[in-house]
Amino acid sequence: MNRLKEGYVGYINPYGGQKCAVSLKPEDVICFVFWSKNYEPFIEKLKIIENMGYRFYFNYTITGLPAIFECNGVNKERAIDTLKVLSCMYSPKHINWRYDPIIISDYTDYDFHIKIFENIASKLEGYVERCYFSYAVQYGKVKRNFDKFQREKDIRLMDPDTDFKIKLANKLADIADRYRIKMFSCCGDYLTGPKIGKAHCISGKIVEELFYKNGFEHREKATRKECGCTDSTDIGTYDTCPNGCIYCYANVDKIKAYKRFEKHDENAAFLGYSKTESNKWIEVMKSRGNKSGGIQKRRVDKFQRKLF
Repeated sequence: MNRLKEGYVGYINPYGGQKCAVSLKPEDVICFVFWSKNYEPFIEKLKIIENMGYRFYFNYTITGLPAIFECNGVNKERAIDTLKVLSCMYSPKHINWRYDPIIISDYTDYDFHIKIFENIASKLEGYVERCYFSYAVQYGKVKRNFDKFQREKDIRLMDPDTDFKIKLANKLADIADRYRIKMFSCCGDYLTGPKIGKAHCISGKIVEELFYKNGFEHREKATRKECGCTDSTDIGTYDTCPNGCIYCYANVDKIKAYKRFEKHDENAAFLGYSKTESNKWIEVMKSRGNKSGGIQKRRVDKFQRKLF
């Protein structure tokens, strides 16, 4: 909320370390795409944000995975209740339910996912129209966390073959269809077909349908293989979430993330850093920016506004 009041936010490119400042003025933001497993603390702020002139929609993750996999996550039933509140405040079109990622293990086998998915989908009928899903991807840091988890918990995590994944995905799509929900595969085109579409988690088309009936200029820009997302700017920061999910690719070190969360400075322009550090970086950017001394705003080609 402080970032919105000040009209900009800083972020650090996780791959190159470049520090950037992005305008958050209402006229510069086409739409916010919020991602969370728990929107309950955010509900009261949404009306304020809307009244400030911003548009937004939601990616809402509800997996129903056992707590051992999402150790600090919100209770499934509580998350479902909050999603219903959001849907009634805005509309089912404003929400992508993310059943993501799908983890196959000793505890969470084929039958587990069939049962838990139907349990959630039946409660979300009429409140969402889309479900996005993918299977857990074992990036280097995720694989290290998986290996450690298996040693410590004596639980076997599996990467099933393609036939298994296709069979389960299509069964979930059949269940979703009974509750008037369409399935979309995130970064897994081999799963798409008559029952399953290609996911666009950040979707210019959804933004158009919700807010820009006459359209607006946008383009796809994949963040990884087979990604269908619209070009956008991610203002989140790695190693800041304390939820401790074992499949998370945004936390290299759960302890580090928890410590950074505990030291969160609400007045800092850069999430995960102090106001002192942030102010220093902002001054450097000002000195390298335009002649008027303003912060150098990140733009993409000729686009004058961005999805954030």
